[in-house]
Amino acid sequence: MIKLTRIDDRLLHGQVSFTWTPAVSADCLIVANDKVAADEFMKMTLNLAKPPSAKLLIKSLVDTITFLNDPRSQPMKVLVLINSVKDAAVLANGVKEIQSINFGGLRTKEGTKLISKAIAVTDEDITIVKELLAKGIELEVRQVPTDKKVLIETLI
Repeated sequence: MIKLTRIDDRLLHGQVSFTWTPAVSADCLIVANDKVAADEFMKMTLNLAKPPSAKLLIKSLVDTITFLNDPRSQPMKVLVLINSVKDAAVLANGVKEIQSINFGGLRTKEGTKLISKAIAVTDEDITIVKELLAKGIELEVRQVPTDKKVLIETLI
């Protein structure tokens, strides 16, 4: 069962390990990212950041979709981590269970604009956000679980 799907360009870090994982009672973290899945050094680095209470899986987007759609994954309490709006849309289109996506952190870079304290998006991201909203997927902004949930449509 998916407990949280989170967009965070840092993927797995202390905030995820020590606040989100216990808040949603996750026992499995999945980093869904094609580049990281093919990079042994990145996998090792992310493994260092995982909480001891949870299993860490690092998979490509396609393999994550297959895993999450497999009935054998249902007993797990899964926190899915992706680092872009585009990858979140790929997962949401491939996994019907994803009905809500948390925007946690997307840092400012060239071509982005801040829509909240920790979320910077491109015009392409906004187009994808509108497509996800049209499908009825909740898109909310919170850095930590104790923050007030802010719906992204109020920010764009």
